[in-house]
Amino acid sequence: MSSSVPALTDLLATARVVAFPLVTRFRGIEVREALVFEGPEGWTEFAPFLEYGDAEAAAWLEAAIDFAWRPQPHPLRTRVHVNATVPAVAAAAVPGVLARFDGCRTAKVKVAEPGQTLADDVARVAAVRAVMGAEGRVRVDANGAWNVDEAEHAFHALAEHDLEYVEQPCARVEELAELRERVAYMDIPIAADESVRKAEDPLRVAREGAADLLVVKAAPLGGVRRALEIVAESGLPAVVSSALDTSVGIGMGLALAAALPSLDYDCGLGTASLLGADVTADPLLPQDGAIDVRRASVDPSTLDAHAASVERRDWWFARLERCHALLSD
Repeated sequence: MSSSVPALTDLLATARVVAFPLVTRFRGIEVREALVFEGPEGWTEFAPFLEYGDAEAAAWLEAAIDFAWRPQPHPLRTRVHVNATVPAVAAAAVPGVLARFDGCRTAKVKVAEPGQTLADDVARVAAVRAVMGAEGRVRVDANGAWNVDEAEHAFHALAEHDLEYVEQPCARVEELAELRERVAYMDIPIAADESVRKAEDPLRVAREGAADLLVVKAAPLGGVRRALEIVAESGLPAVVSSALDTSVGIGMGLALAAALPSLDYDCGLGTASLLGADVTADPLLPQDGAIDVRRASVDPSTLDAHAASVERRDWWFARLERCHALLSD
Protein backbone atom coordinates (compact mmCIF):
# COMPACT_ATOMS: atom_id res chain seq x y z
CA MET A 1 0.00 0.00 0.00
CA SER A 2 3.03 2.28 0.30
CA SER A 3 2.30 4.19 -2.91
CA SER A 4 -1.12 5.24 -1.63
CA VAL A 5 -0.35 5.94 2.02
CA PRO A 6 -1.10 9.59 2.79
CA ALA A 7 1.49 11.55 4.72
CA LEU A 8 1.49 11.13 8.48
CA THR A 9 0.84 14.86 8.81
CA ASP A 10 -2.39 14.38 6.85
CA LEU A 11 -3.58 11.81 9.38
CA LEU A 12 -2.51 13.81 12.42
CA ALA A 13 -4.14 16.99 11.14
CA THR A 14 -7.59 15.80 12.23
CA ALA A 15 -6.66 12.91 14.56
CA ARG A 16 -8.47 12.72 17.88
CA VAL A 17 -8.22 10.07 20.59
CA VAL A 18 -11.36 9.29 22.57
CA ALA A 19 -12.13 7.04 25.52
CA PHE A 20 -15.64 5.71 26.10
CA PRO A 21 -16.89 3.76 29.11
CA LEU A 22 -18.58 0.45 28.40
CA VAL A 23 -22.07 -0.19 29.70
CA THR A 24 -20.93 -3.67 30.73
CA ARG A 25 -17.40 -5.02 31.08
CA PHE A 26 -16.60 -6.72 27.78
CA ARG A 27 -13.54 -8.57 26.52
CA GLY A 28 -11.87 -7.79 29.84
CA ILE A 29 -12.07 -4.01 29.43
CA GLU A 30 -14.25 -1.28 30.88
CA VAL A 31 -13.11 1.65 28.71
CA ARG A 32 -12.73 1.57 24.93
CA GLU A 33 -10.14 3.87 23.38
CA ALA A 34 -10.05 4.76 19.69
CA LEU A 35 -8.25 7.14 17.37
CA VAL A 36 -10.37 8.76 14.67
CA PHE A 37 -9.29 10.98 11.78
CA GLU A 38 -10.84 12.41 8.65
CA GLY A 39 -10.00 11.85 4.98
CA PRO A 40 -11.54 12.85 1.64
CA GLU A 41 -14.28 10.20 1.98
CA GLY A 42 -15.13 10.99 5.61
CA TRP A 43 -14.17 9.98 9.12
CA THR A 44 -12.39 6.72 9.84
CA GLU A 45 -11.19 4.80 12.88
CA PHE A 46 -7.91 3.23 14.00
CA ALA A 47 -8.57 1.18 17.13
CA PRO A 48 -6.64 -2.10 17.38
CA PHE A 49 -6.85 -3.50 20.89
CA LEU A 50 -4.09 -2.32 23.20
CA GLU A 51 -2.28 -5.65 23.43
CA TYR A 52 -1.81 -6.00 19.66
CA GLY A 53 1.70 -5.48 18.32
CA ASP A 54 2.53 -2.96 15.60
CA ALA A 55 2.68 -5.50 12.76
CA GLU A 56 -0.87 -6.62 13.50
CA ALA A 57 -2.11 -3.11 14.22
CA ALA A 58 -0.75 -1.86 10.87
CA ALA A 59 -3.50 -3.80 9.07
CA TRP A 60 -6.04 -1.79 11.06
CA LEU A 61 -4.40 1.42 9.91
CA GLU A 62 -4.40 0.19 6.32
CA ALA A 63 -8.15 -0.41 6.62
CA ALA A 64 -8.71 3.01 8.21
CA ILE A 65 -6.84 4.80 5.43
CA ASP A 66 -8.68 2.85 2.75
CA PHE A 67 -12.04 3.79 4.31
CA ALA A 68 -11.14 7.48 4.48
CA TRP A 69 -9.27 7.92 1.19
CA ARG A 70 -11.01 5.55 -1.28
CA PRO A 71 -14.64 5.11 -2.30
CA GLN A 72 -15.98 1.84 -0.94
CA PRO A 73 -17.38 -1.02 -3.07
CA HIS A 74 -20.89 -0.60 -4.40
CA PRO A 75 -23.48 -1.59 -1.77
CA LEU A 76 -25.90 -4.38 -2.65
CA ARG A 77 -28.24 -3.63 0.25
CA THR A 78 -29.28 -0.55 2.22
CA ARG A 79 -29.92 -2.19 5.60
CA VAL A 80 -28.07 -4.92 7.49
CA HIS A 81 -29.70 -7.12 10.11
CA VAL A 82 -27.55 -7.35 13.23
CA ASN A 83 -27.33 -9.49 16.34
CA ALA A 84 -27.44 -8.49 19.96
CA THR A 85 -24.21 -9.12 21.85
CA VAL A 86 -24.37 -10.50 25.39
CA PRO A 87 -21.14 -10.19 27.41
CA ALA A 88 -20.25 -12.76 30.06
CA VAL A 89 -22.78 -11.37 32.52
CA ALA A 90 -24.79 -13.21 35.15
CA ALA A 91 -27.96 -14.82 33.85
CA ALA A 92 -30.07 -12.32 35.81
CA ALA A 93 -28.51 -9.43 33.85
CA VAL A 94 -29.37 -10.87 30.42
CA PRO A 95 -32.79 -9.19 29.94
CA GLY A 96 -31.26 -5.76 30.59
CA VAL A 97 -28.49 -6.35 28.06
CA LEU A 98 -30.86 -7.57 25.36
CA ALA A 99 -33.13 -4.58 25.92
CA ARG A 100 -30.38 -2.36 24.48
CA PHE A 101 -30.66 -4.06 21.06
CA ASP A 102 -33.93 -2.94 19.52
CA GLY A 103 -35.75 -5.68 17.63
CA CYS A 104 -32.76 -7.99 17.16
CA ARG A 105 -33.82 -11.54 16.32
CA THR A 106 -30.34 -12.97 16.93
CA ALA A 107 -28.09 -12.90 20.00
CA LYS A 108 -24.40 -13.74 20.28
CA VAL A 109 -23.45 -14.86 23.78
CA LYS A 110 -19.92 -14.73 25.14
CA VAL A 111 -18.86 -17.96 26.85
CA ALA A 112 -15.67 -19.46 28.32
CA GLU A 113 -14.85 -16.27 30.24
CA PRO A 114 -11.77 -16.66 32.48
CA GLY A 115 -12.86 -17.30 36.05
CA GLN A 116 -16.28 -18.62 35.05
CA THR A 117 -17.55 -22.17 34.58
CA LEU A 118 -19.49 -24.03 31.93
CA ALA A 119 -22.45 -23.92 34.32
CA ASP A 120 -22.29 -20.10 34.15
CA ASP A 121 -22.32 -20.32 30.35
CA VAL A 122 -25.28 -22.68 30.29
CA ALA A 123 -27.25 -20.43 32.64
CA ARG A 124 -26.47 -17.34 30.53
CA VAL A 125 -27.43 -19.05 27.26
CA ALA A 126 -30.61 -20.42 28.83
CA ALA A 127 -31.54 -16.91 29.95
CA VAL A 128 -30.95 -15.58 26.43
CA ARG A 129 -33.09 -18.33 24.95
CA ALA A 130 -35.85 -17.53 27.45
CA VAL A 131 -35.88 -13.88 26.35
CA MET A 132 -35.49 -14.58 22.63
CA GLY A 133 -38.11 -17.32 22.52
CA ALA A 134 -38.16 -20.36 20.28
CA GLU A 135 -37.95 -18.27 17.09
CA GLY A 136 -34.85 -16.36 18.18
CA ARG A 137 -31.39 -17.29 16.94
CA VAL A 138 -28.72 -17.90 19.57
CA ARG A 139 -25.02 -18.24 18.81
CA VAL A 140 -22.11 -18.44 21.25
CA ASP A 141 -18.50 -17.24 21.07
CA ALA A 142 -15.69 -18.88 23.06
CA ASN A 143 -12.83 -16.81 21.59
CA GLY A 144 -10.72 -19.96 21.25
CA ALA A 145 -10.68 -20.66 24.99
CA TRP A 146 -11.54 -24.38 24.95
CA ASN A 147 -9.43 -27.38 24.05
CA VAL A 148 -11.09 -30.02 21.88
CA ASP A 149 -12.41 -32.11 24.78
CA GLU A 150 -13.76 -29.06 26.62
CA ALA A 151 -15.39 -27.81 23.45
CA GLU A 152 -17.08 -31.13 22.74
CA HIS A 153 -18.41 -31.21 26.30
CA ALA A 154 -19.68 -27.64 25.94
CA PHE A 155 -21.44 -28.49 22.67
CA HIS A 156 -23.37 -31.22 24.48
CA ALA A 157 -24.16 -28.96 27.46
CA LEU A 158 -25.44 -26.11 25.28
CA ALA A 159 -27.11 -28.08 22.49
CA GLU A 160 -30.54 -28.12 24.12
CA HIS A 161 -30.74 -24.36 23.58
CA ASP A 162 -30.72 -24.78 19.77
CA LEU A 163 -27.50 -23.01 18.81
CA GLU A 164 -27.21 -21.31 15.44
CA TYR A 165 -23.44 -21.88 15.55
CA VAL A 166 -20.43 -21.84 17.87
CA GLU A 167 -17.79 -19.22 17.10
CA GLN A 168 -14.10 -20.05 17.52
CA PRO A 169 -14.52 -22.82 20.11
CA CYS A 170 -10.80 -23.69 19.92
CA ALA A 171 -7.76 -21.59 19.11
CA ARG A 172 -5.89 -23.65 16.54
CA VAL A 173 -7.06 -24.69 13.08
CA GLU A 174 -6.09 -28.30 13.76
CA GLU A 175 -8.32 -28.30 16.85
CA LEU A 176 -11.23 -26.81 14.93
CA ALA A 177 -10.91 -29.49 12.26
CA GLU A 178 -10.83 -32.30 14.82
CA LEU A 179 -13.77 -30.84 16.75
CA ARG A 180 -15.79 -30.42 13.58
CA GLU A 181 -15.38 -34.12 12.86
CA ARG A 182 -16.30 -35.09 16.42
CA VAL A 183 -19.52 -33.07 16.56
CA ALA A 184 -20.62 -33.39 12.94
CA TYR A 185 -23.60 -35.53 13.97
CA MET A 186 -24.90 -32.72 16.19
CA ASP A 187 -25.49 -30.40 13.21
CA ILE A 188 -24.13 -27.33 15.04
CA PRO A 189 -21.96 -25.27 12.64
CA ILE A 190 -18.53 -23.99 13.65
CA ALA A 191 -17.54 -20.42 12.78
CA ALA A 192 -13.95 -19.19 12.59
CA ASP A 193 -13.01 -15.69 13.74
CA GLU A 194 -9.51 -15.45 15.21
CA SER A 195 -8.40 -18.19 12.83
CA VAL A 196 -9.18 -15.73 10.02
CA ARG A 197 -8.41 -12.24 11.27
CA LYS A 198 -5.31 -13.12 13.33
CA ALA A 199 -3.86 -15.71 10.95
CA GLU A 200 -0.96 -15.28 8.55
CA ASP A 201 -3.02 -17.40 6.15
CA PRO A 202 -6.69 -16.44 6.64
CA LEU A 203 -7.79 -19.04 4.09
CA ARG A 204 -6.21 -22.03 5.82
CA VAL A 205 -9.26 -22.64 7.99
CA ALA A 206 -11.40 -23.03 4.86
CA ARG A 207 -8.83 -25.06 2.97
CA GLU A 208 -8.52 -27.59 5.80
CA GLY A 209 -12.27 -27.94 6.34
CA ALA A 210 -12.06 -26.59 9.87
CA ALA A 211 -15.14 -24.32 9.79
CA ASP A 212 -18.58 -24.04 8.26
CA LEU A 213 -18.55 -20.24 8.03
CA LEU A 214 -16.25 -17.27 8.51
CA VAL A 215 -16.56 -14.30 10.83
CA VAL A 216 -14.88 -11.36 9.11
CA LYS A 217 -13.94 -7.95 10.46
CA ALA A 218 -12.93 -5.25 8.00
CA ALA A 219 -10.35 -3.46 10.16
CA PRO A 220 -8.02 -6.32 11.15
CA LEU A 221 -8.15 -7.78 7.63
CA GLY A 222 -6.85 -4.57 6.05
CA GLY A 223 -10.12 -3.12 4.79
CA VAL A 224 -13.36 -3.88 3.04
CA ARG A 225 -11.82 -4.98 -0.25
CA ARG A 226 -9.41 -7.46 1.31
CA ALA A 227 -12.18 -8.92 3.46
CA LEU A 228 -14.36 -9.36 0.37
CA GLU A 229 -11.50 -11.17 -1.37
CA ILE A 230 -11.03 -13.54 1.57
CA VAL A 231 -14.71 -14.44 1.68
CA ALA A 232 -14.83 -15.00 -2.07
CA GLU A 233 -11.72 -17.18 -2.06
CA SER A 234 -12.90 -19.22 0.93
CA GLY A 235 -16.16 -20.32 -0.69
CA LEU A 236 -17.81 -20.20 2.74
CA PRO A 237 -20.71 -18.06 3.99
CA ALA A 238 -19.68 -15.11 6.11
CA VAL A 239 -20.81 -13.09 9.09
CA VAL A 240 -19.51 -9.52 9.34
CA SER A 241 -18.58 -8.48 12.85
CA SER A 242 -17.09 -5.49 14.65
CA ALA A 243 -14.29 -5.13 17.15
CA LEU A 244 -16.10 -3.03 19.76
CA ASP A 245 -15.91 -0.09 17.38
CA THR A 246 -17.37 3.37 17.66
CA SER A 247 -20.02 4.22 15.09
CA VAL A 248 -17.24 5.30 12.71
CA GLY A 249 -15.81 1.80 12.73
CA ILE A 250 -19.28 0.29 12.53
CA GLY A 251 -19.72 2.21 9.28
CA MET A 252 -16.75 0.33 7.83
CA GLY A 253 -18.31 -2.99 8.84
CA LEU A 254 -21.60 -1.96 7.28
CA ALA A 255 -19.81 -1.16 4.02
CA LEU A 256 -18.40 -4.68 4.03
CA ALA A 257 -21.73 -6.32 4.88
CA ALA A 258 -23.51 -4.26 2.23
CA ALA A 259 -21.03 -5.34 -0.47
CA LEU A 260 -21.11 -9.10 0.16
CA PRO A 261 -22.90 -10.95 -2.65
CA SER A 262 -24.64 -13.18 -0.10
CA LEU A 263 -25.44 -12.39 3.53
CA ASP A 264 -27.30 -15.26 5.15
CA TYR A 265 -26.54 -14.47 8.79
CA ASP A 266 -27.27 -11.46 10.98
CA CYS A 267 -24.07 -9.47 11.52
CA GLY A 268 -22.28 -8.52 14.71
CA LEU A 269 -22.43 -4.80 14.01
CA GLY A 270 -24.71 -3.69 16.83
CA THR A 271 -21.93 -3.35 19.37
CA ALA A 272 -22.10 0.44 19.64
CA SER A 273 -24.97 -0.42 22.00
CA LEU A 274 -22.31 -1.58 24.48
CA LEU A 275 -20.66 1.85 24.61
CA GLY A 276 -21.69 4.40 27.19
CA ALA A 277 -21.07 7.18 24.65
CA ASP A 278 -20.08 7.53 21.00
CA VAL A 279 -18.34 9.88 18.57
CA THR A 280 -21.60 11.02 17.03
CA ALA A 281 -24.96 12.39 18.11
CA ASP A 282 -26.57 9.94 15.66
CA PRO A 283 -24.95 6.59 16.50
CA LEU A 284 -25.25 3.50 14.31
CA LEU A 285 -27.55 1.48 16.55
CA PRO A 286 -30.02 -1.24 15.61
CA GLN A 287 -33.57 -0.16 14.97
CA ASP A 288 -36.06 -2.97 14.51
CA GLY A 289 -33.12 -5.37 14.35
CA ALA A 290 -31.17 -3.67 11.54
CA ILE A 291 -28.89 -0.70 10.82
CA ASP A 292 -29.01 1.53 7.76
CA VAL A 293 -25.85 1.39 5.65
CA ARG A 294 -24.18 4.79 6.09
CA ARG A 295 -21.15 6.54 7.51
CA ALA A 296 -21.29 8.18 10.91
CA SER A 297 -21.01 11.96 11.11
CA VAL A 298 -18.65 12.89 13.94
CA ASP A 299 -19.78 15.37 16.59
CA PRO A 300 -16.90 17.67 17.64
CA SER A 301 -18.48 18.34 21.04
CA THR A 302 -18.54 14.61 21.76
CA LEU A 303 -14.88 14.34 20.79
CA ASP A 304 -14.13 17.12 23.26
CA ALA A 305 -16.25 15.64 26.03
CA HIS A 306 -14.65 12.21 25.77
CA ALA A 307 -11.12 13.14 24.80
CA ALA A 308 -8.51 10.79 26.19
CA SER A 309 -5.86 12.09 28.55
CA VAL A 310 -2.77 13.74 27.09
CA GLU A 311 -0.73 10.68 28.07
CA ARG A 312 -3.11 8.30 26.27
CA ARG A 313 -3.34 10.63 23.26
CA ASP A 314 0.43 10.64 22.93
CA TRP A 315 0.51 6.83 23.25
CA TRP A 316 -1.94 6.47 20.35
CA PHE A 317 -0.16 9.09 18.23
CA ALA A 318 3.13 7.21 18.70
CA ARG A 319 1.41 3.96 17.74
CA LEU A 320 -0.08 5.62 14.68
CA GLU A 321 3.36 6.88 13.64
CA ARG A 322 4.95 3.43 14.02
CA CYS A 323 2.19 1.69 12.06
CA HIS A 324 2.28 4.37 9.38
CA ALA A 325 6.02 3.74 8.99
CA LEU A 326 5.36 0.02 8.50
CA LEU A 327 2.81 0.75 5.76
CA SER A 328 5.08 3.28 4.07
CA ASP A 329 8.17 1.06 4.15
